[in-house]
Amino acid sequence: MPFSENPLVSKPLFVGKDLVGGIPSQPRPDLEPPKHWRLEDVFATARPHHPTLSPDRSTVAFVLDLEGTSDIWSLDLATGEPTRLTTTRGPVAYWTDDAPTWSPEGQDLAYNHDGKATVVPSSGGPTRHLVDGSAGPWLDAGHLSLIVDRGRFSRLAVIDVDDPWPAPIGPGEGDVGNPVTASGGRILITYFPKDDLSRSDIVVVEPDGSWRTLVGHSGRRAANHTVNGDQVAYTLEDGDWAGVFVTGLDTDRSVKLAGGDRDFSSLAWAEDGRSLFAIATARGTADLVRIDHDGSVETVAPGGSWDWPIVTPNGVVAIHEAADSPPAIYLVGDDGARSTLYDGVPAPVRSAPHSKMERVTFTSYDGLEIEGFLFRPADTSNPVPAVVYPHGGPTDHYGDEWDGHAQYFVDKGYAWLAINFRGSTSYGLEFERANHGEWGVGDVEDCQAAAAYLGELGWVDPSRIAIFGVSYGSYLVHSSLVHPENRFACGASKSGDIDILTSWAQGDRVGREDLERQMGHPSDERRAYHVGSPIHRIERITRPLLLAHGEKDGRVHPKQAEELVEGLERVGATYEYITYPEEGHGVLRRDSQLHFFRRLERFLDWYLI
Repeated sequence: MPFSENPLVSKPLFVGKDLVGGIPSQPRPDLEPPKHWRLEDVFATARPHHPTLSPDRSTVAFVLDLEGTSDIWSLDLATGEPTRLTTTRGPVAYWTDDAPTWSPEGQDLAYNHDGKATVVPSSGGPTRHLVDGSAGPWLDAGHLSLIVDRGRFSRLAVIDVDDPWPAPIGPGEGDVGNPVTASGGRILITYFPKDDLSRSDIVVVEPDGSWRTLVGHSGRRAANHTVNGDQVAYTLEDGDWAGVFVTGLDTDRSVKLAGGDRDFSSLAWAEDGRSLFAIATARGTADLVRIDHDGSVETVAPGGSWDWPIVTPNGVVAIHEAADSPPAIYLVGDDGARSTLYDGVPAPVRSAPHSKMERVTFTSYDGLEIEGFLFRPADTSNPVPAVVYPHGGPTDHYGDEWDGHAQYFVDKGYAWLAINFRGSTSYGLEFERANHGEWGVGDVEDCQAAAAYLGELGWVDPSRIAIFGVSYGSYLVHSSLVHPENRFACGASKSGDIDILTSWAQGDRVGREDLERQMGHPSDERRAYHVGSPIHRIERITRPLLLAHGEKDGRVHPKQAEELVEGLERVGATYEYITYPEEGHGVLRRDSQLHFFRRLERFLDWYLI
């Protein structure tokens, strides 16, 4: 039958469209909820991130994602007392957010609120929106740096907080990020030139607005710079990995400190001013390490995923999470002992059994080894249904991180295999760039190989395997369902492309240039864009598809979902299509997130019956 409003649901106000083609999935009367997990509890689990230390080193400010907000909090390191400083900041995906920045006397914090640089008193008080832009570090008590987007470029600027009119400084044609203050009123930034999208430089901006390149190499990304006096530590792609280098503010001579077998990031100078703390990531695991001045690397806190280390007088404050441990703020001592400073884990989640994560490998069509993380349900006495989950990005990875939604479905009886297909990070640059120029080709074969691997385990039913993804993972869902040897019984996608050529034209600048970085410009690579767009093989989608999209998505425009639905209608496919008017590139608010995962649950229960 032609598309229509879903006859099985009364559409709530936070849902835009709820359309179906064919007969919609039905609620299963024979199934009970999972024994230990609830979606409401997953949503209520707080995620702290982006901590930053006050000038007197007594207090940590951080962002806390909690119950559909991403507000600014502070934590007194002596008493352990957390304080909520803002109450009106809406949800922001933590991987796109920024850390709040302290004023020199510690009286105020600057942060970003709906595209505006905003200030809040650290002792409590009303917030003050200053100007459009992303707040950076303070230069002094009255002046704040920020990044302003204008057309095809972003600029570094400085404002007087009492008269916030941006005065641009530094490079003017390109993009900038990660401003860090240095001695003499200078600012270091990461600079992304437009003529080499695989390159990022570290640039020194002088107080008079002039600038010079401190680190720059064609086709290589320099990042993660941190300053200690006149010393600058940074990371640079070196061979297959991002190594750690040190240079001076007034010299062009750099010394490699560490590297060779993992990616380093999140550098922080130690108390001695000679060594560094860093995050070292390989194969989905991110350790907290210390790099001595002689280049030796010591693992301080291994396992799971560590991030955002900051050095305090009593140890390193950092965020940690793992498959069986929700994110929390920890203090790590010199001996590696850690104590919890803050977590927001509800009692039902703390007490729920977590399925252990098993690292597995399987071989793709061309012999390339692909790694994944497999979660096994408690009862496999009879063959179980399964979900293959390709992550978003694609320049990202699924790591040893807490995934409450995966735990929910595993508790319900599903196997869950999260895969790091070619194009994923933490496996070296060669692997990361293995899908460049051919989106939707080898990475889709990796998804098919994941289904084949599951089907050979014996305890998974090969006829009951679904594929689910978000963003680029959704694109792989669509591409997998049009594969000539599709192994999936159904697919579910959220915020995904169907036609990367039209998506290139519709999306925001960051997404468009990232696509060009990996696929080239469509005027030069039209055939690759055509091959990588599953819309041209839409007639091959013969399995049911659930798709959802935020109507405010700027990265993958909602027009992509509309184009997909038009194609599904044209070929008479079975689908369910939901939109969320207040959501962007992600589903972050309580009602819409719970609604989506309940629909996903019903969809999987029905089509993997």
